[in-house]
Amino acid sequence: MKKHSARHHRVGDQIQRELAELLREQIKDPRIGLVTITAVDVSNDLAHAKVYFTNMSNAADAEEAEQALARTAGFLRSEIAHRLSSFTVPQLHFIYDRSTERGIQMSRLIDEAIGKDQESNP
Repeated sequence: MKKHSARHHRVGDQIQRELAELLREQIKDPRIGLVTITAVDVSNDLAHAKVYFTNMSNAADAEEAEQALARTAGFLRSEIAHRLSSFTVPQLHFIYDRSTERGIQMSRLIDEAIGKDQESNP
């Protein structure tokens, strides 16, 4: 399996910046809510891009936001095509990123463990 080149990373970073701007300025769908693009992983042939996002309003609304983003993927792709100087623009596949939730949960568990340790060893 071939590793991603620097070009793949540059394309992914540029798509991430453009998507963030487009979602902030042009997409007014209330189902999407406050979405943050956390990462974009572009395939080796630049045909597909996995777009990882978090939903700042509520994790329960993530599925609805993912469906709404999938519906707007064609529009977003065409807008990115106008902004990028590339022959091809990858198809966008949106995936909810649970790493923020896991990080908060791990932090809470660590805080609980430290609290219990301090209670048992004053």
